[in-house]
Amino acid sequence: MTPAHDPELLALLTLRFTPGLGPRRVEALRRHCGSASAVLAAPVTDLREVPGLDRKSLAAIGTPEPQRRALQEVRSAAAFGATLLGRGLEGYPGALEALDDPPTVLWVRGTLPPLEVVPRAIGVVGTRKASTYALNLAARVSADLARADVVVVSGLARGIDTASHRAAVDAGGVSVGILGSGLDQLYPPENRELAARLVVLSEYPLGTRPAAHNFPMRNRLIAALSAGSLIVEGEPTSGAMITATHALECGRTVFAVPGRATDPLASGPHRLLRDGAVLTESAEDILQELGWAGAPVGVPDLSPEQERVWTLLAEPATLDDLHARCGLRLDELQMTLMMLQLGGHVDDVGGRYLRR
Repeated sequence: MTPAHDPELLALLTLRFTPGLGPRRVEALRRHCGSASAVLAAPVTDLREVPGLDRKSLAAIGTPEPQRRALQEVRSAAAFGATLLGRGLEGYPGALEALDDPPTVLWVRGTLPPLEVVPRAIGVVGTRKASTYALNLAARVSADLARADVVVVSGLARGIDTASHRAAVDAGGVSVGILGSGLDQLYPPENRELAARLVVLSEYPLGTRPAAHNFPMRNRLIAALSAGSLIVEGEPTSGAMITATHALECGRTVFAVPGRATDPLASGPHRLLRDGAVLTESAEDILQELGWAGAPVGVPDLSPEQERVWTLLAEPATLDDLHARCGLRLDELQMTLMMLQLGGHVDDVGGRYLRR
């Protein structure tokens, strides 16, 4: 079914364009009603039961303008060659469920590799004003990761990002570039040729220009779509360090490259190393840490319900915690947990469930 004929995707996009509804509110509404389509059809009296919605946001749901924008965006995306992926629908990367605010809709150009649960992908990020040493190391690590069938994820910025993307695709691998703008507003413009060799992804509609506040949001997607993030160079307040913070919040591993003690651009990685990041000098350090050395490691073969619960167990959680977050009835959740335990994927330790 194409996006133009997928009513649920169109409904998600309509909610995405509804004023006052961010990803958390859209997901709360969807869970309350059972689907995005049901949200748009529901009476306001029913939607009032969803916590966190103000009167203005409620009044905007189901109005004509968001649906008009959604229809126009579907047409524009098709003309541009972009694919729209809606949360909870086929093709949407399950790895983003590690976030507390996964985007409602993604815009993608290219074929997105499977990035489910614990993705076989590494984020490689660093400063735009990188040293020659850092650029060479980022390129070498990214190329070696690509040869080991690991997807390299970065932000298509100048410096470390560009070196990492280019090295990965030059080595014959797959690299995902995540933008802080619409797919048709690529920044920096000199990376257009490189971007054509990548899978490019954004949570912003076409026409969205690059803006400073979009890039920290972009960094959280790099962190969530990767099993770990490698910080090559960056000051403590850099975007690379924001990525590291998001990686930790997602339960991912943080890797850091040591530098000279007197180099300001090494201060960020050094802080991470003092806090327990994995000291990294080569791709082998990453592969060994994640258990990826040798043959590629596959994602467990899980049902959609099992995968949803397993994703939420990036950190240990009680039954009540899971029930509040997973969208399943209690009996469905209990059955799902039992099947995960029987399959050897989850343990119950003292009333808290955790991945095995």
